[in-house]
Amino acid sequence: MSLEIYWKKALEQTRLSIDDESLYPLKTDIITRDLYEKDDFIIRKLDTSKFNKKKIYGPKQNPFCPWEKILEIDKIGDNHQLILNKYPVQKGHILLITNEWKPQNGWLDIKDWRAIQQVNKDTSGLWFFNSSPIAGASQPHRHFQLLRRSKGEISCPREKWFLEMNSYQDLDSKLKKNIIVSKFNFLENPSYLFEFYLELCNKLGLGDPMSDKKPIYPYNILITNKWIAIIKRKNDHIHGFSINGLGFAGYLLVTENSNINYLKKFGPEKLLESFV
Repeated sequence: MSLEIYWKKALEQTRLSIDDESLYPLKTDIITRDLYEKDDFIIRKLDTSKFNKKKIYGPKQNPFCPWEKILEIDKIGDNHQLILNKYPVQKGHILLITNEWKPQNGWLDIKDWRAIQQVNKDTSGLWFFNSSPIAGASQPHRHFQLLRRSKGEISCPREKWFLEMNSYQDLDSKLKKNIIVSKFNFLENPSYLFEFYLELCNKLGLGDPMSDKKPIYPYNILITNKWIAIIKRKNDHIHGFSINGLGFAGYLLVTENSNINYLKKFGPEKLLESFV
């Protein structure tokens, strides 16, 4: 049984960072039932009443090089660091970043997978990765994100959809054509996890590091203790919505620019189809 040392440190640093005014939790209101009847999406509206744009957006320099010490959780091996997300929606939102500069839009390497595995042995949940701005990445410095989940807790609202996707008969599904899902075991050797990632990328048409300097298309990765999904992307902003990997996991964020009428009329799954 894991001790969840990283999670406990994340909560403690969250408290210290808020007191120090170095961390700014984003307030949201769940409005799912106003727009949607099913349980496979959670729709939140961002509360901008106390939105300090100067603080939220800040300067444009790389915030991970160096990272803020007050947000530091723990060192992971020789090449990675765990820190807090400075603007979390969920408490204790964890970032795994590379110590030195590595591009977010480059191929992940075995060191990345070794670091992810090390963290997940202690604190696990829903991992997600956004490969570029078109895939919803806000920073070009390599970083992975983890939303911790309790044992037995569902990883995300769309988990059932991902687990059953390969059995769907709808061959014309735009989502199915641009998403690859497979069973996943974090206990495998990191070399295997790395090679498996490359295999899935190749199958999805993202290319191969032997022939392509960078993945051919932007993409998102979702990882849980049971499955992994890779989503090939085409767009970032449509109908006033910006979607990263969490959108495909079933978490949608509505802002003042979002077309609520479109979402209500066509539904969140149709919205996701616009992004692949």
